[in-house]
Amino acid sequence: MKKIITRFAPSPTGPLHIGTIRTALFPYLFSVKNKGTFILRIEDTDKERSKKEWEDELIKGLGWLGIKWDEGPFRQSERGDLYEEKIKKLIEDGHAYYCFCTKEEVEAQKQYLMSIGESPVYNGHCRDLPKETVDKYLKEGKPYVIRFKTPVNKIISFNDIIRGKIETNTNTMGDFVIAKDFRNCLFNFTCAVDDMEMKVTHVIRGEDHIPNTPKQILIINALGEKEPEYAHLSLILGTDKKKLSKRTGKTSLSDYIRDGYLPEAILNFIAFLGWNPGTEKEIYTMEELINDFSLEKIQKSPAIFNIDKLDWLNGLYIRKMQIEELTKACIPYITGIKDEPLEYLVKIVSLYQERLKKLSEINELTDYFFKDKLTYEKELLLWKEMSFEDVKKSLEKIYDVILNDKDILEEANKETNRGNILWPLRAALTGKKNSAGPIDIVNVLGKEKSLKRIKEAIELIK
Repeated sequence: MKKIITRFAPSPTGPLHIGTIRTALFPYLFSVKNKGTFILRIEDTDKERSKKEWEDELIKGLGWLGIKWDEGPFRQSERGDLYEEKIKKLIEDGHAYYCFCTKEEVEAQKQYLMSIGESPVYNGHCRDLPKETVDKYLKEGKPYVIRFKTPVNKIISFNDIIRGKIETNTNTMGDFVIAKDFRNCLFNFTCAVDDMEMKVTHVIRGEDHIPNTPKQILIINALGEKEPEYAHLSLILGTDKKKLSKRTGKTSLSDYIRDGYLPEAILNFIAFLGWNPGTEKEIYTMEELINDFSLEKIQKSPAIFNIDKLDWLNGLYIRKMQIEELTKACIPYITGIKDEPLEYLVKIVSLYQERLKKLSEINELTDYFFKDKLTYEKELLLWKEMSFEDVKKSLEKIYDVILNDKDILEEANKETNRGNILWPLRAALTGKKNSAGPIDIVNVLGKEKSLKRIKEAIELIK
């Protein structure tokens, strides 16, 4: 059996996108499951838009997620000699040619074809120029591009693993440009050459590349090789059924890292964007994903990105974490930490482990532990029908209970409604409407701080 070779070939022209991660994860899972090779190839031929910072972020993001490549990263910007060699071969073999038409002439041809209802493809004006004319123009330094000599009226067919048979008539493509010159080759050409040279057996990528596939097949075949198998993934849509974009929510991995999502949760979530194992199981480790993954279980229909599902998954993974590990992960998100020992921070975080959906929420939930004095409206201290005088008496009572190390819950249970004790206490300790239980907070804050805050609440009422 032929060894499986897959690749992830991103362009470093912006942040690592959630959709892009899926086009890395699926070929990675497929390759590892089949004991194949997974290649990382950086498609950085767009010199103006490609930036080192985006490549660095991309590589760091893959590492954070645990997606490991076997070979690479290869950079197309470093493969110019190979591309030049292949372009020259195509020209020598009659599969490509120099086109000297100006941009204005090409645009005029397009407009005319569109006006009569035909595909706006190049009309082949330079396709069969005599060699003498080509040599003359080259000697004169006349500007040119290099076009692929597309066969006329031929059906290019391939069997997409996800979508089945896809056919394209070459007349809808025309003679497409593959290079601006020998050192400036375009995407379809470099992609085809690299897939061929790297012996890629399966190209797994987004459905937006379907129109590129027939062109790449033509190039690979013209160079004497057989094309790989293709699997085109469906779009990822927001809950509004529109293409996922920055307008409808966060799209880059760095945003999700900043918000405190865990790599395991993101991987688990992304795996289910278009893939269905056919079972009720929803929680997967990387090892389990590798074991159960198959291209045949990828769905044709668009995947829906539901942030509530991601939050639920992330909360699940947070609850599975060891408390000390979780605390260390939360520390960068908490403002106001001074020299508190880890043991104290562990107590604080443990109060909220069950509530957290993402790590960044910890700051708003726990900031009161790190403030010398709380600021809030005195109305927060009121519970149901209580008056301020009732609240004052309740706080004075609970102050005495804590001062004398008595049982807070026992005192609260003496009341007809124990909220008369516990609500004012909670508000006095936290300055918040919602928080962990007040008795737990007293245990973490300690006697001295708790008494100080109760006294400040009494003063606020006065």
